[in-house]
Amino acid sequence: MKQPDIEMAAIYKFPFYAKAALLLVGFYVFISMLSIGQGIIVPLIFSIILAILLHPVVNFFVRIGINKIFAIIITLFLTIIVIAAFGALIFSQASRFSETWPVLVDKFTLMLNQSIGVISGYFDINPQSIHAWISKTKVELINNSGSAIGQTIMTVGSSLVVLFLVPVYIFLILFYQPLLIDFIHQLFGKDNKSKVGEIISQTKTVVQRYLVGLVIEVIIIAALEIAALFILGIEYAILLGVIGALLNLIPYIGGLVAVALPMMVALATKDSGWYAVYVLAIYYFIQLIDNNYIVPKIVASKVKINALFSIIAVIAGNALWGVSGMFLSIPLLAIVKLIFDHIESMKPWGFLLGDTMPSILKIDPILKKIKKLSG
Repeated sequence: MKQPDIEMAAIYKFPFYAKAALLLVGFYVFISMLSIGQGIIVPLIFSIILAILLHPVVNFFVRIGINKIFAIIITLFLTIIVIAAFGALIFSQASRFSETWPVLVDKFTLMLNQSIGVISGYFDINPQSIHAWISKTKVELINNSGSAIGQTIMTVGSSLVVLFLVPVYIFLILFYQPLLIDFIHQLFGKDNKSKVGEIISQTKTVVQRYLVGLVIEVIIIAALEIAALFILGIEYAILLGVIGALLNLIPYIGGLVAVALPMMVALATKDSGWYAVYVLAIYYFIQLIDNNYIVPKIVASKVKINALFSIIAVIAGNALWGVSGMFLSIPLLAIVKLIFDHIESMKPWGFLLGDTMPSILKIDPILKKIKKLSG
């Protein structure tokens, strides 16, 4: 190596603490950009996910002889009809639920009042203090729920412009897909063209299957929960079933909230508290079906995120982008894992995100001796 090359190598050789500092600063700038650009990035990510989902449908219309532009327009039109019908159903149920919310609060308060004597006697608390606290909490709950509904309506209204942009994003992503793929090929050079093409093809296929599997999972879970709540005679079965199925996408945390809502409605609307127990038992049974059959067989057995990083991703997504971030966190983490699994240098990170436990190759010598003595 020539002397100038050695000097240049020495100049650009940073110590470890400098590299760590640069990495932390870069990570902080990246997170800040994600937070600042939420209004642009979140709709774009939703559009990319929906475009991946709708791409096979567009290909189907193209294969039967329809022009690509018209194929994309037809696919978007059908998707908008389905989403609009679904949204109208949920909105009607939510409006009915919001109208009867004060009644539910009163019934729930009455049920609590019946238990005050037992609680005050057991914990040696003045019953009047409990009554005062319940009355105050009830008023705050009704007022806060009303303001929350109003704030939600304003938020939805301000988001209509963004929602109108999503179909445009999806159309452009589907139309310019060959351009985007060719850009990725050029970005990594001709030498890596075959490898990059293989990664893109495999990742796209697995991501499509995974996302379609999630949609099927939501439909099955919603149908099971709605049927169970109808059988039990729980009010707002459709709304609670759909909300429960969507919350089920959020691992661990979502399942707890999903079962808590119908249990509270059952306690407030039914004469017996056993209905809440029935709801808990049925939801637990549905979770067993979901975990042991639906997720392994339908969603995709190749995409498994361990519990630690699932919870971290959900919390980080909520802190970064709110509710949208909570729902986007797991699909995005799954896509990242799929990409890592197909890149040789990133496979250790993909393994870290997965839930495959390494086999224990070596047994402790003490355990060997114990086994030998017992045998």
